[in-house]
Amino acid sequence: MSSGYQALRHNAAWLDFSARGRILARGRDRARLLHAITTSDVKNMLPGGGSYAFLLTPQGRIQADLCLLAFEDRFLIDTESELREKVFTHIKRYIIADQVELEDVTATISSIGLEGPKAAGILTTLGAPLPPAEYAHAEWDGVTVAAVNVTGQPGVRIYGAPERMTAIVRQFEAAGVVAATAEEARVVRIENGKPRYGEEIRETSLPQETQQMHAVAFGKGCYLGQEIVERIRAQGRVNKKLMRVILEGEELPEAGTKTTIEGAEAEIMSAVRSPESGEIVALAYVRQR
Repeated sequence: MSSGYQALRHNAAWLDFSARGRILARGRDRARLLHAITTSDVKNMLPGGGSYAFLLTPQGRIQADLCLLAFEDRFLIDTESELREKVFTHIKRYIIADQVELEDVTATISSIGLEGPKAAGILTTLGAPLPPAEYAHAEWDGVTVAAVNVTGQPGVRIYGAPERMTAIVRQFEAAGVVAATAEEARVVRIENGKPRYGEEIRETSLPQETQQMHAVAFGKGCYLGQEIVERIRAQGRVNKKLMRVILEGEELPEAGTKTTIEGAEAEIMSAVRSPESGEIVALAYVRQR
């Protein structure tokens, strides 16, 4: 097993998130606007808090996912690198009479992750704060430490100037923390059943199909795509759901492979062979009966 994988599973590893998209939203109407176009309850988000959220079409289809962090005078929007321009354009489209300014800060605010079961202990040793809840964040020596992970393992994401990220990586490595590659992180993510937009979550996906309902604040009031989301909730079901499954056989199936899982039709979105168990672990949309 590779050292980065082992560290994510049993110790802690640091991850380079500098390529992810980061956008700041400022202005007195920033909360009102983001509340109206995301699935999150932004109006009631206090500084130091945050959430996972979707951007939907009026038909309820997921156009992007993002992490929202609330500060006294701004929101930080963190999204996949390939979604950066799409998210910026989507939000900007709905700024009409609102006093909101958007700034793409991908080049000036960088980020790294520290994930694994021993991440908290390492942060404590270095004197860093431990955010009290998922998506909460706290300041640490000029950077922001947020309770956000990409693999489904315990951990944080740290935001700050690129030179500060370099210095913190040196601190991590001096403490014995190794780097994990994007592929190593992907293997752990799929083992943990944590989907990623662009691989398992698609433009055609409905929120309930993904089973990532921590992204949706029911009862928050009107927002783009709400009618469809509420209609599905009232009906009580969707035709398919994204599920973590164990597959038989020796060959890894390609994305889009159609199969049957416990008698139900399924479409494989991603699959890895677990270095630890030897099993083929997959994320698949399984038809509900």
